[in-house]
Formats: sequence, structure tokens, C-alpha cells
Amino acid sequence: MTPQEAAFIVVEVLDALRVPYMLVGSLSSSYFGIARSTKDADFVVQFADKSITDVAAKLGEQFRLDPQMSYETVTMTSRHVIEILGTPFKIEFFRLSDDPHDQKRFERRCSVLVEDRMISLPTAEDVIITKLRWTVGGKRSKDWDDVRNVIAVQGDRLDWPYIHHWCEQHGTRMTLDEIRASIPPI
Repeated sequence: MTPQEAAFIVVEVLDALRVPYMLVGSLSSSYFGIARSTKDADFVVQFADKSITDVAAKLGEQFRLDPQMSYETVTMTSRHVIEILGTPFKIEFFRLSDDPHDQKRFERRCSVLVEDRMISLPTAEDVIITKLRWTVGGKRSKDWDDVRNVIAVQGDRLDWPYIHHWCEQHGTRMTLDEIRASIPPI
């Protein structure tokens, strides 16, 4: 099973269970920017009457829920990991947090067509804002690269006032400006 096939299976299960979600992380930045390899697929989910165990049960035997829950440090929300047996690829589920930007990006998520499937993604702007938080908070260079690539590919189509607003809120505006300055003119 390829990583993309695994992500598609998860999307089908979430849709079948009517669990609102968005595919985030490197797969969303790859959609809006430049594709790169990854070892996981990250989903933000909004559980109401369903739970992670309902999702895991419906995924089938090739998927195994790690019983240990952890916390994501930027928005302080719970994180569950599902391993795909026989592969190093993992599915990570983050509960939708009360963080104002997390709420806003979930509200603004969009449906896109990927290989004949509709998938829910954050907007390109929200990918940039979130990856900037990870760049500063987690000091992860791959997030810097993802931000740079999304900006380079999306260019003038981006809603810069929206991005600037959240960067001011999160204290990431200086990093955004550094990344923008590092992109050579076309």
C-alpha cells in the first residue's frame, strides 16, 4: 500500500463515518507547493458522536491504533497515531483544538479533486500560517521549505492581508518576511 492509497482509505472512512476532517501537514503543502516525501499523513478531525476507535475499527486489520495518545505542542491538542502494518508510514489524527487559528482554518477548509477523489484541505494561506508556527515553534527546516515552496508556487493568488493578520497574532511575521525575501524573482 502506498502512502497516497493509505491516505485515500482514511478519507473514505472519515467520509463514511461523517467525521469532519482536513488533510494537513506535508501532503497539504505538497498540493499547494512542491511535492516532497513524507512518512505520515496528518489529519485534523472534529469528533462528535464518533471516536478514534470507531475510525480505527473501520480501517481494517492492516491499520493498528497506537493506544498511547500524545499532545501536539503548538495548539495543545491530542494526537493519535495509526500504524500501517508492514510499512514505516503512519496516519496521525489531531483533534480540532480551541486555538483561534485552528478553528478558523478548519472553517475555511476547501474540497479539492485529487485523482478522482474529493479531499478536504486547508487553504494555501492556512498551510503557510500553520507551517510558519511550526517553523518558529518547532524549529523544523522542512516547514521553512514548505512555506517557501507554497509562496513560490501560489504567488499573487494568496490573500496576504489574511496571512499578515495571523502572522502578527502568532509572532511569525519576521520569519514570513525572511522567507519571502529568500525567493528569487522570476
